[in-house]
Amino acid sequence: MSTTAYADDRSMTASAYDTWAAEVRELAARRDAVILAHNYQVPEIQDVAHHTGDSLYLSRIAAETTQQEIVFCGVHFMAETAKLLSPGKRVLLPDHAAGCSLADSITADQLREWKAEHPGAVVVSYVNTTAAVKAETDICCTSSNAADVVRSIPEDQEILFCPDQFLGAHVKRVTGRQNMHIWAGECHVHAGISPADVRARVAAHPDAEILVHPECGCTTSVLDLVSRGDLPADRTRVLSTGGMVEAAAATRAKTVLVATETGILHQLRGLNTAGTDFVAMNERAACRYMKMITPPKLLRTLQTGDGEIDVPPDIAVRARAAVERMVAIGQPSRGGE
Repeated sequence: MSTTAYADDRSMTASAYDTWAAEVRELAARRDAVILAHNYQVPEIQDVAHHTGDSLYLSRIAAETTQQEIVFCGVHFMAETAKLLSPGKRVLLPDHAAGCSLADSITADQLREWKAEHPGAVVVSYVNTTAAVKAETDICCTSSNAADVVRSIPEDQEILFCPDQFLGAHVKRVTGRQNMHIWAGECHVHAGISPADVRARVAAHPDAEILVHPECGCTTSVLDLVSRGDLPADRTRVLSTGGMVEAAAATRAKTVLVATETGILHQLRGLNTAGTDFVAMNERAACRYMKMITPPKLLRTLQTGDGEIDVPPDIAVRARAAVERMVAIGQPSRGGE
């Protein structure tokens, strides 16, 4: 079937979706491919994927699956991570231009220079980094296990934490770690969810539960409001995307305010059976890079086999070791980044 029916990349009709989804699944089976979709992908991609979740969870699925081809619907660093954990498999990314402002906020050269300024420091890098940065890293972390990773490092050892300043500040707060230096990077989408957004939404929904991703620019303000009693501690949680998925399935609240990229709302609504209303803390918090993986691009990738991700062997070996050290501390839950 031609992709022209979907060339405008807008939401499809139900019949068009059924036709497209059937062709996608048929091609995947023919190619011996598994389709993985990140929580922030467009609804059509999430619904057709064999597995949906955060990037590290999906990378672990990729490593465990029997299929020899991985079609990763996410951004570039995520497909790289899948390749690190599945070196013998082909990993395809439908659009190599799908980048990440957070991953781009630090380069391997910048990390090497930072390390030179702090000899002997342990480098902790968020999984939302390029393979080249991971190769310069001692141990990786996710948003759900970052505090445990930091706690695993001897207290008298200096730590360089990169690249997300909001996650770093949150980890420093909950661990009390003083000898921890934090890189001034950010995800432009999460950084744009402001304390003003929180105040406005809470005023409109005073009885709502509140879920906040630790990459958000509002995280510190939210926790300050909780500590002052201005937000209910029993209804306010800082969670990874995977943690939000688990919370959505369990909650019976009438309304839940969600501070993260808006693509996750589709999955949260689908998992909840109580009729909970999931409301974005900021409706403009959409990642243009995540939305670059469109139905036509996924179909074209399965038709052609184009878009393979490759990581140079010398970088892959060192980057993989940083991820494996993290896993050795404790398997991250479904809640990764």
